Amino acid sequence: MAKRLKSNLMVLYLAYRDPRVPWFAKVFALCVVAYAFSPVDLIPDFIPVLGYLDDLILVPLGVYIALRLFPSHVLEEYRAQAEERRKSGKPRNWLTGALIIALWILAGIWACLYVYRIFMH
Repeated sequence: MAKRLKSNLMVLYLAYRDPRVPWFAKVFALCVVAYAFSPVDLIPDFIPVLGYLDDLILVPLGVYIALRLFPSHVLEEYRAQAEERRKSGKPRNWLTGALIIALWILAGIWACLYVYRIFMH
């Protein structure tokens, strides 16, 4: 099941740029893939039980919904490409990784400033 989930994430990663996919499906798929590959979780893993719940529920649910939003003929086309890429190794997109990390850093800075304003006034 984990292998299939990983494979479906790769399919979404490859297919979200296709012009035959509706814009809302692209945005949703991009969010799911970014969250799945993000080093930062919504609920940190060190929190007992709840930490792993987001990985066990949110990611598979997001992949399931995203796959339902994509046209089936597009998914089949990209499944073959995903299998080829799997055999040749993992893709590396440093720009996307840097963007995700930058967004988390900005969110952390905003949260710190917000808390600072609350306690200093």
